[in-house]
Amino acid sequence: MGKNFLVVDPEKDFSVIRGLASPARIAILKLLRHKGALNVNEIAGLLAIPQSSVSMNVQALQDAGLIGVEIVKARKGNQKVCHSLYDEVVIVLKSDERPAEAGTIEVAMPLGLYTGCDVSAPCGLGSAEGIIGLLDVPSTFLDPARMKAGLLWFTRGHVEYQFPNNARLADATIREIEFTLELSSEVPGTSADWPSDITLAVNGVEILTWTSPGDFGDRRGTFTPDWWKLKGSQYGELKSFRVTREGTFVDGRRVSDVAISALDLERHHSIRLRIGVRPDADHPGGINIFGRGFGNHDQDIVLRLRTA
Repeated sequence: MGKNFLVVDPEKDFSVIRGLASPARIAILKLLRHKGALNVNEIAGLLAIPQSSVSMNVQALQDAGLIGVEIVKARKGNQKVCHSLYDEVVIVLKSDERPAEAGTIEVAMPLGLYTGCDVSAPCGLGSAEGIIGLLDVPSTFLDPARMKAGLLWFTRGHVEYQFPNNARLADATIREIEFTLELSSEVPGTSADWPSDITLAVNGVEILTWTSPGDFGDRRGTFTPDWWKLKGSQYGELKSFRVTREGTFVDGRRVSDVAISALDLERHHSIRLRIGVRPDADHPGGINIFGRGFGNHDQDIVLRLRTA
């Protein structure tokens, strides 16, 4: 599905916020997203804006990293050709609800705030109010209303989340990284005996494959809303996936040799977590991911960085 997303922290990404703070620049972004690459004269003509104004706003968008600009030869001299870099720009308002333990940096990521996806049906998204978009239509995963999601499910493919590497900003050495989230397999209806191989990767490095035992529906999830059908997936298992200097652990049990050094976190400004079911999985039993408002644990996907 090849969509590009930009996640913006309004407390840090001031240049991006400034770049968006203009009706003319918003119009240029929408035009480039719809029409594709255009030169300055074409933009001016289509938007009925003076060329000088377009040039100024294009420069502001380029400085903010919101568009790409190439200088190409024209009949007379050179011209600027502009193209859109992102399909969606998401502004994240972070919350400091709970202080993290000493030496730990914690970030909670809302379930619907994935920055990339490639999923196959059956699939869908649910919020506290109801179904988001259309069931079993993968393109629904691009619906802006996905930000409200408390449950998502798909058969094969993946979703990817981009966390800030706040340890790098603090000039701290990461000795351990942990993700906690609530997961289950996915089957039409439910089945406690429905194994599924769920693979996690960090910054492109596969750290483990965990086999979910089933899709649980024997009772309503503690936080699952009343509108959700009783025959649907109700809750999952809250899992801790941890990468240390000694290897990778699930709920404290060592499962692979992938150590923190393999992730090369010092070089990355962000930490990308990919969660999915591989096409060659031995047990391709789908996946449910539960967030706030669904399941037995009213929490987002939580990242913890423990520093030296």
